[in-house]
This record gives sequence, C-alpha cells and structure tokens, in this order.
Amino acid sequence: MEAQQEASWFRDKFLEIKDMVGRVIVGQDQVVESTLVALAANGHVLLEGLPGLGKTLLVRTLSEAVSLPFSRIQFTPDMMPADVTGTNVLVQSREGERAFEFRKGPVFANLVLADEINRATPKTQSALLEAMQEHRVTVGGVQNELPEPFLVMATQNPIEQEGTYPLPEAQLDRFFFKLLVPFPDRADLARIVQQTTGTEEPVTAHVATGEDVLKMREVVRKVVLAEDVLARGLAIVLGTHPEGEGTTDHAKKYVRYGASPRGAQALVTAAKVYALLDSRFNVSFEDLKRAARPALRHRIVLNYEAEAEGVTTDQVVGQALASVERGTKDPIGV
Repeated sequence: MEAQQEASWFRDKFLEIKDMVGRVIVGQDQVVESTLVALAANGHVLLEGLPGLGKTLLVRTLSEAVSLPFSRIQFTPDMMPADVTGTNVLVQSREGERAFEFRKGPVFANLVLADEINRATPKTQSALLEAMQEHRVTVGGVQNELPEPFLVMATQNPIEQEGTYPLPEAQLDRFFFKLLVPFPDRADLARIVQQTTGTEEPVTAHVATGEDVLKMREVVRKVVLAEDVLARGLAIVLGTHPEGEGTTDHAKKYVRYGASPRGAQALVTAAKVYALLDSRFNVSFEDLKRAARPALRHRIVLNYEAEAEGVTTDQVVGQALASVERGTKDPIGV
C-alpha cells in the first residue's frame, strides 16, 4: 500500500506543478510536461525552438512554482568559462592579509537557463560538462558542490546557425531530453496575446519545494521494471544502431552512430515517471514509447545521405519502435 501511496502523492504533486506552470505558459503543454518529467528524473533539458516561444519564461515560472532559485546565462562568443562557473579573486582583510576567495558564478543555482548555448565557444560550453554530470564545479583544484536539486535547461535556435558552435555529441549526450518547441496554433496565439497585453497578469504560486523534488526523484527510482519491458527498451536503443542483429532499415541506411547507453538510462527513467503519472508502480511498453523520441533523438548521429533526403532522427526512432512493437527484428526475443 505504501508504494501506491507514493505513486498517488507523486502524481498529485506533479500535476499540481504542471497546472501552475500551465497557467503562465500557454500552448506548450507537452513541453511543460516533458520538462517536469526531466526534473523528476534528475535530468537536464535541451530546448530547440525559435525566439519568443516562452523558453525563458518557462524556466522562470518553474522556479517560482517549486520555490527554487533561478539563474540565466546568456551565452555569447566572447564568454569565458569563469563567466559560468565563477573564479578566484584576491581579497584583502581588515588586518591587511590577502587571500584568494572563490566568487560563485551563475551556474550556482537550482535551475539554470543556458540561453543560446550554441553561441558560446567549445571552451565555454565545456564549463557546463562537469556541472551537468557531477553536479559540482572545480576551480583552482577545489571542488565546489552545486545546490540540489540541480537542473540545466539549454536553448538553441534551429534556424540561425551563422556564428554558432554546434554542441559536440559528448555534451549532447548529457541532456536527458531534447524538446522541440513548436510555434503555437491560432487559438493559443490569441490566448498568449490576450494574456500578455491585458491588465491582469497570471500569478505563480509556490506549490512545491526543493525537498518535494528530491522526494519525487526517490519515488521514481523505486518504480518496478520487469525483465521483458527492459528487454523491449534495450531493443529500441539497439534498433537505432546501423550494425547489429536488431538494426532497422533506416538505421542501416541513414545512421552513423546510434543512441548511447545514457540513452537507454534516460529512456527507462523517463518511462518510470510516465508510469507514475498513470498511477502505476510498474513500467509498460507504452511508457517507453512516450519517452523514446525526446530521450533518443539527440543521441543519434545521421550520415550525409540522411541530410540529403531530409530524414530525421525522430523517423529513425519511430522505425525502431515499430520494429520492436511488431517483434520481427528483436535481438533479445521479445
């Protein structure tokens, strides 16, 4: 009964946060939900979309809903790693003694928005690697722990690529989800305009705390994963690789490198969150299907033929899902 109570608590708290954020962020229900899934799963999010679609507002609203400090880093080509992590500065005490003191950078916040991350040089981009993976920053040989819970949300513009530095595969792999932020339809656009140009502004209330987020992460790890469901999840990941018994036609023709082991971890963890949202304490194949595209799309490297024919990583993942569902090309006997 305890497990069912935890699942119910998780679902109620998740929906409460989602409802509060959704009052401000109009027309992006799927993006809001997926961001909260990553937060509950202890993962970072890469948002890809055009300017003005509410990506910054999403992070700020989420920080208010969960009562956590928010920091924004606007990446530019002239930024240095110290502008992100912080640096040691020489200070003098009242007694005249001098010593180096560490001044924290903007990465020392619970929710960090890395705006237009692909505008910074690889040297500056790499400053986030240790923070994202280890939840700490090393400056001058001293390790500085980041606050928990910690979430990085990075944005990039898919259209304007001049003067940008695409994220390397190793750093893309650190992101739990890659979310595509769509342009709102006519009805949602009308709601956005009315909401932002009127006299009343929506107020975000504190409906959760950092302790709630940490507890949600503990509940997620307790969700049961059956062997046959795990086998299907592994088959999905293996289906994105160009070589191997479980590969698909799309993967053979269009993929250079398939999803990494981190992709399998993200797929399973996100599926556990979706199971809890469905009031279950065990993962199903439907949960894996919901998590597959955002968890794997940025971990697949396509070849030139795919680019020439307009094939996307979502199509590769889709065929891997279809192959596992049919059970015709499953190397592990699902």
